[in-house]
Amino acid sequence: MKASATLTQNLQSVLVDLIELHLQGKQAHWNIVGTNFRDLHRQLDEVVLSARVFSDEVAERMRALNAEPDGRSKTVAASTSLEDFPLGEVATHDAIDLIAARLEATSQTMRRVHDEVDEEDPTTADILHAVIEKLEQFAWMISAENRTPGSVKQQRPAEPGSAAHKKKAASASKK
Repeated sequence: MKASATLTQNLQSVLVDLIELHLQGKQAHWNIVGTNFRDLHRQLDEVVLSARVFSDEVAERMRALNAEPDGRSKTVAASTSLEDFPLGEVATHDAIDLIAARLEATSQTMRRVHDEVDEEDPTTADILHAVIEKLEQFAWMISAENRTPGSVKQQRPAEPGSAAHKKKAASASKK
């Protein structure tokens, strides 16, 4: 199979965001200071390693589809969707939010191109699925460092016997 221009462009946008995520993760890793430094320092190593592995998988998939990946620094800098990471020391609580946002942005790039990728090559879409799952897990785990209970509105199932549960059951029985 030979990748179309659209598939190549979509995978290239994923590739540059993954490379940039790797670089920004390392920048954070080297420059974080503050509470829970060691834990975040180690978590960032996991993110960096995974981003590097994922970028390699995407680039090698592109080659398997006869597309040419471009991971040059000038290409990454010019085309990534990720915002710049701050220069210098960054407090751990700020770095948590910054890295979680970059993980989410990288996942969003993949979600944005997913349907077009899936139309042309479901096998490549499967690769994106696995990467999205892991990046979103990292975002959840890292962002949890700054959360407090109840800080994120959650959809919870209705308690059995509650008014909401009885209303939902009554509505379902009418259908």
